[in-house]
Amino acid sequence: MTIQPFHLAIPVSDLKVSRQFYAVVLDLKEGRSSDHWVDFDFYGHQFVIHEVKNYKPHNHYNSVDQHDVPVPHFGLVLKWEDFWDLSERLKSHQIEFQIEPYIRFKGKPGEQVTMFLFDPSGNALEFKAFKDQDQLFRTN
Repeated sequence: MTIQPFHLAIPVSDLKVSRQFYAVVLDLKEGRSSDHWVDFDFYGHQFVIHEVKNYKPHNHYNSVDQHDVPVPHFGLVLKWEDFWDLSERLKSHQIEFQIEPYIRFKGKPGEQVTMFLFDPSGNALEFKAFKDQDQLFRTN
């Protein structure tokens, strides 16, 4: 099976502020747009933000590794080096993390690094990377 890019559309409360965050902070290339939406190249996937006035997400939290993981959330699995580059970029923009970058399962199958943050509208994002990408779905 050939893997194809996915499409994701999310609501945002302020198109201008969110456009700035995704274009400048996350460094995503902008595609088509209108007065109410903007699409971006999200590492080869189509990602669209739609302005919804008075939008407020309803995040919940699950405890994972003694961290409060926001649910729902979305994001990407990056290459190991790309993850660290992005985490430094976020820090340079003084982004506040919900969960700072940390390594899970160190030295074990499925070793990975992860971080969580919120966009300006309160949508939760997770970025992660695996030390060995072939262990993405490994269970033991």
